[in-house]
Amino acid sequence: MIWFKDYTLEMLEGLRNANMGTHIGLEFVDVGPDYIKATMPVDQRTTQPFGILHGGANCVLSETLGSVAAWMTINPDTHRAVGLEINCNHIRAVTEGHVIGTCKPLHTGRRTQVWQTDITEEATGKRVAISRLTVAIIEQGTLSTQKEAVLLA
Repeated sequence: MIWFKDYTLEMLEGLRNANMGTHIGLEFVDVGPDYIKATMPVDQRTTQPFGILHGGANCVLSETLGSVAAWMTINPDTHRAVGLEINCNHIRAVTEGHVIGTCKPLHTGRRTQVWQTDITEEATGKRVAISRLTVAIIEQGTLSTQKEAVLLA
């Protein structure tokens, strides 16, 4: 197992409180020894004006899964995981139902991590998109120190 401690689905669901994941209907559904999974509905919250799954919604699913997975590998009392770069290849259009994102690590270093999310259509299992998220691992307080430096400049 690659996680810093034993995380449960209930713990992950608690992270959805009043944030983007809640807004789009994301639900964590599985935690494995080296992966996490979540579902996302294809509905008015996640489609573009032409009725198909919005590419940005795929990115939100991927960034949520990758960020949470990176956070799960570090000591949250001393470090944070923050996104650096995301890319997503949109392969197949979906107009209804749910998609499932399965996120696994490609690299889990001390300073950077790379997470890949495979997004599939729940009904058919066909790949909808594939995405990669690069995450920086920073010490707690680094972000606030950077913000203060900008404000004082």
